Amino acid sequence: MPIIPDTSDWTWVLERPCPACGFRASAVLFEDLPGLVRENAAAWTAVLARTDAAVRPNDHTWSSLEYAAHVRDVCLLFDRRLHAALDEDNPLLANWDQDATAIAERYDLQDTHSVGRELMAAASSVAESFAAVPTDARQRTVRRSDGASFTVVTLGAYFLHDIVHHRHDVGAD
Repeated sequence: MPIIPDTSDWTWVLERPCPACGFRASAVLFEDLPGLVRENAAAWTAVLARTDAAVRPNDHTWSSLEYAAHVRDVCLLFDRRLHAALDEDNPLLANWDQDATAIAERYDLQDTHSVGRELMAAASSVAESFAAVPTDARQRTVRRSDGASFTVVTLGAYFLHDIVHHRHDVGAD
């Protein structure tokens, strides 16, 4: 069975804890976000060092390598989204198909060492971007095509859940 694309709307994690990974958006202070992003990125080093990092646990679940490549790309994406929120008035975010990206970019064949370095660099960049947000810009907004709206603060929490949840997915809690 192939991997089934995830079409879920995960915005509910901003309102209640995630039962799978335990993430609580309400417990995240915006000021802590950069450090939490860097901490999350550091955990992937050990994940990618596993001898089976490129092996899928079953035919419908990404390998740890594929999750790490996805986390790298999520960091890059949210860095762009954050800058859009800061540079434009209530911009509409471009849609992103994570599953199509995984196939097109061949996450399954990427080099674990390269993905690890790239993930660390992408996480560092987005962490620095969040750290540089002025207090008076935290309520700036962005929109998704499905109608969901985020402030810079909720965008950060939503992003953090994504990378925390994937660390949980690979057993690196």
